Amino acid sequence: MKIAKDSVVRFHYTVSEVGQEPLETSKDREPLAILIGHGNIIPGLEAAMQDREAGDSFSVDVGAADAYGEVREGLSQRVPKKHFGNQKLSPGQQVVLQTNFGPRAVTIQKVGMSVVDVDLNHPMAGKDLHFDVEIVDVREASAEELEHGHVHGEGGHQH
Repeated sequence: MKIAKDSVVRFHYTVSEVGQEPLETSKDREPLAILIGHGNIIPGLEAAMQDREAGDSFSVDVGAADAYGEVREGLSQRVPKKHFGNQKLSPGQQVVLQTNFGPRAVTIQKVGMSVVDVDLNHPMAGKDLHFDVEIVDVREASAEELEHGHVHGEGGHQH
């Protein structure tokens, strides 16, 4: 079965900045499972998967605009230090901040006595990425998966 909108794909990946050492890989754990066409992965990687099949391996470079977007100026926010608990904070450090909209990865810009300035851009914003991908399997999504917009079962979301 070829990968197309509304199919479930399980795959292994290794990601790096173009020309750099790998940042992350799934090779040492279960493959990632996603529902194609529902915004579950970055657009450039999803587009590169179209029409591929189980057993295919490929490499693709994804520009920042089709990955985590370009860096947007003005996405800084001053946050009371108490929201970081007892974490030791330093500029450049990436932390997960609990927000009203759920957890959000932020980068520490400046640490003051009672407030912390953070950059709300995704930590990978502005970066061109290289992926090595191995498609493990492809199947049709269930009606429930399509309704919920994500994969259930092995490698997916458990309700």
